[in-house]
Amino acid sequence: RARPGPPCPMSSPASPPRLLKRARTSRYKDWAERPPSFPLENGADPGPKPGDADPRGAQDRWPKYTYYASPWAAKPLSPWFPPDGRPAEHCKARVQEYQLLDFNPQLNTSSYVNVVFEPQEEDVAQLGMRVNIADAAIYPGSFRLHNDTLNMVADLWHCPKPPSFDQYGCYAGAGTVGSTEACLLAGLALKFRWRAWYAQRKGLSEAEARRVYPNLIISTQFQACWEKFFKYFDVEPNFVTPSVGSFAMDPEAVRRAANEETIGVVCILGNHYGGQYDPVGKVHEVLASLNRENGWQLGIHVDAASGGFVAPFQAGLAPWDFRLGTVLSISASGHKFGESCCGTGWVIWRDRADLAEHVVVEVSYLGGNAESYTLNFSRPASGLYVQLYKFLRLGREGYSQLCRNQMATAAWIRRALQGMKREDDRAVFKILDAGDEHCLPVVTVMLNPEVPYPYDAIDLQHVLSERHWYVSGYKMQYTDPLSGEAKPLFNDMPASTTMFRIVVKSNLTRALAADLVNGIHESVALLDKVGAGYAQMHQLENRKGQGRAVPC
Repeated sequence: RARPGPPCPMSSPASPPRLLKRARTSRYKDWAERPPSFPLENGADPGPKPGDADPRGAQDRWPKYTYYASPWAAKPLSPWFPPDGRPAEHCKARVQEYQLLDFNPQLNTSSYVNVVFEPQEEDVAQLGMRVNIADAAIYPGSFRLHNDTLNMVADLWHCPKPPSFDQYGCYAGAGTVGSTEACLLAGLALKFRWRAWYAQRKGLSEAEARRVYPNLIISTQFQACWEKFFKYFDVEPNFVTPSVGSFAMDPEAVRRAANEETIGVVCILGNHYGGQYDPVGKVHEVLASLNRENGWQLGIHVDAASGGFVAPFQAGLAPWDFRLGTVLSISASGHKFGESCCGTGWVIWRDRADLAEHVVVEVSYLGGNAESYTLNFSRPASGLYVQLYKFLRLGREGYSQLCRNQMATAAWIRRALQGMKREDDRAVFKILDAGDEHCLPVVTVMLNPEVPYPYDAIDLQHVLSERHWYVSGYKMQYTDPLSGEAKPLFNDMPASTTMFRIVVKSNLTRALAADLVNGIHESVALLDKVGAGYAQMHQLENRKGQGRAVPC
């Protein structure tokens, strides 16, 4: 915490009003406490102010010491834009200092994002860093890599060969910046497809159809990208609220929710709370029936952000992908169980006609003609490069073995938590996830509701983090994307109830899992001893009306 300093002169009533708002993450308590633009040496004059030329040469002031022997290491980083440069080794060391303060990503079981890479994989990522994948004219080889990888994803999801394949040499789809961009694109395609259909059905012009406020059916288990979709693109969320016993969408609830203004249904293949799959096949049957009865054209987008690179490698799983006729598009994060680097995503449409064509833009000003499906434009090709590397490195058998390992480790953790008992022989936890097969490798539990614990799962998350492990503690609630109101996540459980989740990624081995379980056991034992303090803290929060922070 920054030391208290003198009152800021800008706060004086005679001073002009502040025009800059201090960032929440600033290390300085007050703007006036900022250090000069570069470190002082032996009491020397602080030198030029921002905007002034620096009369002294950078090399004269920065002899070739190591970073830790340099004056820079003894001073805080100035918030001013640097007046001159520094040695490369010193700059790298300064950047690394920030990363040192991060949590250990390999012990973070809260996130789904892959964090382990082979040296060759990192080399491939650096190759892609130099490529602007949006510029197909200058980087035709990299664009072909994109299309080849896209075709592999489409093959994995059983996409039928579209009529346009021979013309374009690839399926309708794109590599995206994570699954958020993929979901936004898929949602827009559904909206524009519905608008054209609705205008024709009602005899409206395009302008008249634009005045109709459509809706999208989705479970309350939605991920954050859909909140953005509803806020940004004028579509109303048509929520289906599941039970805590299933975490999954009820197909009959979809039947009741659907209407003429519905653009489609999102089925989540692996919700991020408990890892359960929505019953895509049964939703498909409901939509096929509604379409026949009403002359509608309702279709499904499968949000397979987490399950898109797990479900294809699980034996005996019912069809969920393009084998079902109403599945119009599928998206996934390549950087989760696809094992690519952060920022990799994929979206595949069944066909260009009346789907992908609604979001494509023709680009010619970079020296050639190319199609752009993405919301972003210029971006590095690192994620695409790494994704192809991983497909070639692992193949179907490698991904299948990876999935088996992760599911086995999740099952072991689940049994260990199930077996934890209190002194009165009552269970410590209640298991909420889908079990050992046909779901994500995720373990989700809540504290035994039959025990009057003075603490909750979010408190357990915080105590466990002191043992270097990080899990996700949640309240069973979601934020309405339009009203901002907190609402129950389930139709049969209070929103104030808490749970926590462990994501078993590829780097969470059986040996590490044993340490995690031991850490949970020790954390529960500590919380049992000091629980009265947590009870008082929660009572104080309730009296003050302060809501608990809900981790993402």
